[in-house]
Amino acid sequence: MSTDTMKLTVGTGSSTTVQKCQICQHDKMEEILFLGYLPPVNKMPTIGTFPAEQSSYPALFLNCPKCKLIQLGLIVDPQVLFPTEYPYTSGTTKVLRDNFADLYQESSELLKLDKEDLIVDIGSNDGTLLSNFMSNHRVQGITPEDIGNLAREKGIDTVTSYFNKDAVEEVLKSKGKAKVVTATNVFAHIENVHDVLENVLDLLDDTGVFISESHYVVDLLETLQYDTIYHEHLRYYSLRSLTYLLNQHGLDVIHVKKIPSHGGSIRVYATKSGNYPVNESVKAMMEEENQKLYNDEETKFQEFKNKVVLSKLELDALLLNIKKEGKRIVGIGAPSRASTLINYVGIDDGILDSVLEIKGSYKIGKNIPGTLIPVEEEGILFSEQPEYAMLLSWHIADELAPKLKAKGFKGDFIVPLPKPFILKNSEI
Repeated sequence: MSTDTMKLTVGTGSSTTVQKCQICQHDKMEEILFLGYLPPVNKMPTIGTFPAEQSSYPALFLNCPKCKLIQLGLIVDPQVLFPTEYPYTSGTTKVLRDNFADLYQESSELLKLDKEDLIVDIGSNDGTLLSNFMSNHRVQGITPEDIGNLAREKGIDTVTSYFNKDAVEEVLKSKGKAKVVTATNVFAHIENVHDVLENVLDLLDDTGVFISESHYVVDLLETLQYDTIYHEHLRYYSLRSLTYLLNQHGLDVIHVKKIPSHGGSIRVYATKSGNYPVNESVKAMMEEENQKLYNDEETKFQEFKNKVVLSKLELDALLLNIKKEGKRIVGIGAPSRASTLINYVGIDDGILDSVLEIKGSYKIGKNIPGTLIPVEEEGILFSEQPEYAMLLSWHIADELAPKLKAKGFKGDFIVPLPKPFILKNSEI
């Protein structure tokens, strides 16, 4: 299927069909998987709102055979994807808090950071990452959402803006050049990635380092994480495709590390040639990647597609058997990825009574996008004791299930991916 013949047939709001690779402009991309038309994951109507028309957009997963970037076939207006009432806060997730503490420790040692060094975080959200740096360094956040007010309450200067030239000029005027610019789980989200990198270079001093964290496409394919395919994620990087992109802007990768965030991500340090020695981690990961992905990638992509289809059908069958018995099912956790899984599999409020979030989540009181499934407070799990709890943050099932059992849940768990199965409470 050639992307130059694609037509946008559903959806409102500004969107752009990807006719050429976002990195190298190659115009003959290859289809890997189509997940149908998905609603924006952060458009969550309030519970009780009468159903009205909702936008949805085609989710086509593509591979560029030239630079090896895997990407979505449609770019949706960021104002649709990241509304000012954006409900996600990074500080509520322990694995992210731990990861950001690790990033601080690692970068401080690797880069020998000084007290006067400026650390700028793109997409700084509630300031969770920068809070690790603020005691020993100067910090600056940039985020477009109102959630940036939470960072200001912590004493973190935050520019309310998308990351663009105006935001960069504002930081340069008030704080000067940065020693480190971080982009954690946002570098794959922003349109016009070449402009993004030029703005990063304008912000960095001559020996500055750009640190990005992105969902790792090798982990996505190996563990069948099709639920991480949604319109916020424009690009799905391998080290190879990311290196290709960074090299185009005169940046070399000097260090890389696999991290557990979002079910498997990579942390990549990049700087101008000669600033720092290249760590052995770069060569090691590139060799591993070549073996796991680029050795007969066409076959691997076809296997991925087949497994996604089978996984969907197996989950449908598992849920059918439970509902035939008249048992109740609730979902646990409402991460963005849950929206893809629920909409692709075709789960509605007749299957899932509700999705439960921890107290304080901004998603409580809303419906899962594209459905009437309500998001409610987690206490329902223990007071009502439904027979089954489906772990929508299944990638951390090993952490979640024992915690929920210890808090008093007596039912069994459904782990929906990669191969759906029931995890008995008695076996935990």
